Amino acid sequence: MALLVSAAPLLFIGFCLRLTSDGRALLAQRRVGRLGRLFPMVKFRTMAPSDDPEAGSGLTQEGDPRVTPLGRWLRKCKLDELPQLSNVLRGDMSLVGPRPKLPPYAALLNMPYRPGLTGPATVAFCHEEKILSAIEAHELDEFYAQHIKPLKARIDACYMCKATLSSDLRILAATLARIFSPAPVPSAGYGISKPGSAPAIAREPNSAP
Repeated sequence: MALLVSAAPLLFIGFCLRLTSDGRALLAQRRVGRLGRLFPMVKFRTMAPSDDPEAGSGLTQEGDPRVTPLGRWLRKCKLDELPQLSNVLRGDMSLVGPRPKLPPYAALLNMPYRPGLTGPATVAFCHEEKILSAIEAHELDEFYAQHIKPLKARIDACYMCKATLSSDLRILAATLARIFSPAPVPSAGYGISKPGSAPAIAREPNSAP
């Protein structure tokens, strides 16, 4: 039903992508799914077509020159993730769960849960690109591995082991609220030190939002 409702927006976005830049509108990235199984995650292309989506660090900072103007808007509104409804239909993903990671950044290679379109860590780190923009490029992978990846894994694990239908509905509602509201989610509970000093997460939430 979600695919049917979003069919017109999907076609319109795909048309705009082809109209504003060269290359395909859709791309498929290998992501780690349930029990470590790799699957092709579909999303709208938001970077210049000459960039290999699996090359380099795989992390994106706010203001990354590789991101196209339309792609920047799609990322901000999370519309680049809409094609993943097809992954949900195929059973590779769920609506709510840990975000599917690129193989180098997977905290749990044998994760027992299906990855999701959204999840508690997704809501908490809705400003991840802005966080990473304060980190020097050569420190990006190390910062992510030491500060963000383990915290995301902890938030998702704490949530998934006690998730219910009502809590999933709240996560979906919180995701929509984050997309349409510029105000940060109060339960996010993260921060970084000012640029130039040693980066660190200010505090960790005691439980998932």
